[in-house]
Amino acid sequence: MGTLKLAENFVSINGEGRYAGELALFMRFAGCNLQCDWCDTKWANGADAPFTEKTAVQLAEIAEDAADGYGLHRVTLTGGEPLLQKDIAELINALNDRGLDVEIETNGSVPIAPVAEICRVRPVFTMDYKLPSSGMESRMCIENLSQLKESDTLKFVCASKEDLKRAVWVLDTYEPVCMVYLSPVFGRIEPKDMVEFMKEKKLGKVRLQLQLHKFIWDPNEKGV
Repeated sequence: MGTLKLAENFVSINGEGRYAGELALFMRFAGCNLQCDWCDTKWANGADAPFTEKTAVQLAEIAEDAADGYGLHRVTLTGGEPLLQKDIAELINALNDRGLDVEIETNGSVPIAPVAEICRVRPVFTMDYKLPSSGMESRMCIENLSQLKESDTLKFVCASKEDLKRAVWVLDTYEPVCMVYLSPVFGRIEPKDMVEFMKEKKLGKVRLQLQLHKFIWDPNEKGV
């Protein structure tokens, strides 16, 4: 049995995605293969990021306690980049065995198919597509766009009108079947301008979403 690098775990509401506003246990794992310009969890990304090694069973026990204590039924695996944890599928299976639903927040650069195919119950993926402002678009795993299911979410974090235009190009080119969100980089682009862009481009099937946790707590606060 291997171990996973747990940077932190906490119970809060989902701040974004299709489960926004719903209580979940968050497990943040250390380490990321990208360095996005506007990343808000850089402290968990580098080789020197703090973490505690936990087995899948130990993590599942933490989740079970959270489910009993708070009445939640969802665990969100985030990072960093959780798909870099080689035993992530073992953890997903252990969580499912305890009756918990699993969401994976992934940065779009790591293939999702290998994990989806070996889990007994396919997790829900909330996947970013990194736009030009991130500096990481060249690292995207384009094959992931065809692997997304209707139950998944594709998220474009936007800092400029150039980002918005690129998001539309991606949607027109690859036609993902899942739910699609546009989300502003906090403090870098006005949400009202994004709404006007959506109207201009007739993006009737796309949703604008603000990060709830950054309005409830300090935008730089950890563990929320």
